[in-house]
Amino acid sequence: MKKALIYIHGKGGNAEEAEYYKPFFNEYDVFGLDYKTDTPWETREEILAEYETVHKKYDSISIIANSIGAYFAMNALSDKKLERAFFISPIVNMEKLITDIMLWTNVTEQELKDKQEIETSFGETLSWKYLCYVRENPVVWNTVTDILYAGNDNLTSLETITKFAKETNSSLKIMEDGEHWFHTKEQLAFLDNWLISIIK
Repeated sequence: MKKALIYIHGKGGNAEEAEYYKPFFNEYDVFGLDYKTDTPWETREEILAEYETVHKKYDSISIIANSIGAYFAMNALSDKKLERAFFISPIVNMEKLITDIMLWTNVTEQELKDKQEIETSFGETLSWKYLCYVRENPVVWNTVTDILYAGNDNLTSLETITKFAKETNSSLKIMEDGEHWFHTKEQLAFLDNWLISIIK
């Protein structure tokens, strides 16, 4: 059986990050998807195109996705056949994240609706169109999924990730003192051990 693994990076990431995961997935051909857009309706088309290309050549497809890449993946591939998914610090409730950012920056829904887009002080642009899309296209996820989550994740709360894991019957591993971005020596060692323990 020919197996493929598609890696979907987070914000500021790139397809080359897929190289990191190759040693863990010996039975798979690993592909990095370098999407160029940043809205769910645009990334959906890019991810679907990659999926269809790979699907023609492989019997089985799995995905590994990081941060917002996980949200984009779920938005695009919810009705596609996937063997398995591996999520690292995933954004699993985009509506909550957007409304949390609105709360942090004192932006009301009416304000956002009136202005359509509002720049925040920390570089994120709030978009009314984006929020509406998220609400009109709720994620439905049925793929067998393993999640790695950091206790100090500042984008997704423990309550949110636990609820998602329960609803989707996903396994959840928590690095209590980890951060949203797994990048220190200790964090990467934890990530490595997590992958080794779940890949069978």
